[in-house]
Amino acid sequence: MATGKKCQYKNFALTQNGLGGIMDTTPSYSEGPRQHQAPNQMVNSYVTLLKQVRDAGFLKRRRGFYIVLFAILMTAWAGTWTGFFLLEDSWFQLLIAAGMGVVLTQFGFLAHEAAHRQIFASKGMNDWSARLIGSGLVGISYAMWVQKHTRHHNHPNVIVKDPDIHTGAIAFHPEAAASRRGVMVHITRRQGWLLFPLLFFLGVSLHVDSLKYLVRRGSVDHRWVEIPLLAARLLVVPVLVFWLLPLGMAFAFLGVQVGVFGFYMGASFAPNHKGMPVLPASSRVDFLHRQVLTGRNIAGGWFMDTLMGGLNRQIEHHLFPDMPRPYLHRAAALVRSACMEHGIPYSETSLIASYAIVVRYLNAVGLFAGGSFECPLVESFRPR
Repeated sequence: MATGKKCQYKNFALTQNGLGGIMDTTPSYSEGPRQHQAPNQMVNSYVTLLKQVRDAGFLKRRRGFYIVLFAILMTAWAGTWTGFFLLEDSWFQLLIAAGMGVVLTQFGFLAHEAAHRQIFASKGMNDWSARLIGSGLVGISYAMWVQKHTRHHNHPNVIVKDPDIHTGAIAFHPEAAASRRGVMVHITRRQGWLLFPLLFFLGVSLHVDSLKYLVRRGSVDHRWVEIPLLAARLLVVPVLVFWLLPLGMAFAFLGVQVGVFGFYMGASFAPNHKGMPVLPASSRVDFLHRQVLTGRNIAGGWFMDTLMGGLNRQIEHHLFPDMPRPYLHRAAALVRSACMEHGIPYSETSLIASYAIVVRYLNAVGLFAGGSFECPLVESFRPR
């Protein structure tokens, strides 16, 4: 690979749109954010938007909605187990396993909303609901998730600071790709096509990371509550499966269940930020710009709201993390108006189009694997 790439490699260009970093090709309301706006002006703009949202009642709790949702999910969870015991030794059990993966992902969305305090007025009620659902039902440590997700919300798509773009199996920005060596160079150059197959392993990764976090040294909030909850969740299901099903079928059942869960979870989070601007660690961007510019909404109305648990309204969710799911689509009109007023690109596209953008973006980033990356565009966000 060639070295010293100046923000362009073959047919992939890092486009400057008043931003620096890597841009996607989704439609926006303007040609870019207005430059030279005073920081205080942008702070006041967000305060004004927040007041409009609050005055419209979009931050009120919607306990009834979430109680009904929880009841539906518990009914579905009970239904999958009923089908499991009735079918016994049958390969149709794999359909039950897939159904369990879907229901567990929906529980994950609910735990996410409780963790953001969208359900109850009480912080304690929200935290314990998220802990019991997340650790006890989904099998993901709430303590692990909250420290990671908080950093993501504070610094979305900021290199080093956002754990969601830390380099692992996937390199999410050219600097990370350029650091690849050996066999990882060949893998990274094709990482866009490998993303979705890798998502089938995300469930296993989340379970393992949860266990590792809970037994690590240092302080872990409610460690001795979460360890038995998580251990029970991760032991009871396999024990029942291996007790009732033949060995091969049991392994297939667990593989499908965890695979569907991981794929559904990852496919719901991937479209929200990947392929949007990636900011250097030294960037200084006001809250309104940072949250809107790095997020992407997925169109699709109430169906998409249900399918993605409100994550499809990523821009509104990042601007108002404690806003209940039913209000997100209503707040979008206010956010769009504010973005138009201040010249901030507001990105929204279909689910399939977003996946295409993510794949193209990751493949383009992968072209830098094994080389080096130098991009003067990041200077637009460096301290002066």
